[in-house]
Amino acid sequence: METTDAFVGLTCVDCEETFDAEQATHRCPDCGGILDPDYDYDEIDLSREDLESRRFDSMWRYEELLPFPRSAAVSMDEGATQLVECPDLADEMGVGRVLFKDEGRNPTGTFKDRGQTAAITAAAQHGATDVALNSAGNAGQSAAAYAARADLQSHVFLPSRAGFTNKAMVNVHGGDLTVVEGRIGDAGEAYADAMDQHDDWYSVKTFVTPYRHEGKKTMLYEVVEQNDWEVPDAVVYPTGGGVGLVGMHKGAKELRDLGLTDEIPSMYAAQSSGCAPVVEAFDEGKEVHEVWETPDTICGGIEIPDPGASPMILDALRESDGGAVATSDEDILDSAVAVAQKEGLEMGATCAAAASGAWELARRGEFDDDDTVVLLNTGAGNKDDDVLRSHLMSKGV
Repeated sequence: METTDAFVGLTCVDCEETFDAEQATHRCPDCGGILDPDYDYDEIDLSREDLESRRFDSMWRYEELLPFPRSAAVSMDEGATQLVECPDLADEMGVGRVLFKDEGRNPTGTFKDRGQTAAITAAAQHGATDVALNSAGNAGQSAAAYAARADLQSHVFLPSRAGFTNKAMVNVHGGDLTVVEGRIGDAGEAYADAMDQHDDWYSVKTFVTPYRHEGKKTMLYEVVEQNDWEVPDAVVYPTGGGVGLVGMHKGAKELRDLGLTDEIPSMYAAQSSGCAPVVEAFDEGKEVHEVWETPDTICGGIEIPDPGASPMILDALRESDGGAVATSDEDILDSAVAVAQKEGLEMGATCAAAASGAWELARRGEFDDDDTVVLLNTGAGNKDDDVLRSHLMSKGV
């Protein structure tokens, strides 16, 4: 494998054993735990000036802090997305600033591209010919795109409720699409059955591959650098599987430990009240969630009733002195419309849980009046245009 100098391998978050990344490809060989890319940070010599001298053109500009060098990456110049000031939202929330990290401007219109560029790079490095995953929608579309870029075959399992755009684009990218009646768990069962029958398929599924959360930590690097190296007070993230939240928290600690910043932001998980296992576990002081028995939300991207990495999510919330918040679908869709009408920014229906959650946190007095609050818009609004338009029509607009 072609890896970066400081990358030392994959460390299990449970048993803490470290494995050679050439041999261990997915879960821990000893205990089945989640593997996390690990580095010898003493080998990393990176300054603010080094980064400022580079073009702001891709997440791979942070290659010293990633497992693979830019030269080896299966990339479409993902990352380097805009951080947009939202003065009207800041006034309404009673905070100093609201910044909108617009991940909808990635190649396939979603932050999933940051995870898939890293995961597909790993697959290519391991000599895979086929990649597979189940997804609520966006990750499947992204995987198909990056697999096509790497000349790999993709096998994508989506629930029937996934958006038309996701389904169509998997096919357009040449992917093998299986639509499964039901929800993401049903798609997951079909994916697992197929993996049992195809031992040559390489998984790029959330927290099965060690690399998706690693790619997403670059969102935090960018936010801090775009904000003139000032760490925001709070980051509000629409949370299903929590991959981006876990990644960003790791990235924040890395910048601090490397001496590039002095602190870490408070991380907040925002969920729909129709499926809020992380919020429930956080509020009850638990270390792991209980499965949400009857998920009921239109926000399919965060309708994850059994998030397998909840201990990592909860650790990130508590270590960062953050929190968790759930709001109704009605409030989430209203927030997507409000952001579009007040700031002109297009926010996906699922993603708008971040805006709805931030408004609720502000109402609770969670933020100070001089705080800088970052909203993660994890996907383009036009992927959910039918949902948002139907919501307006239901109100007679």
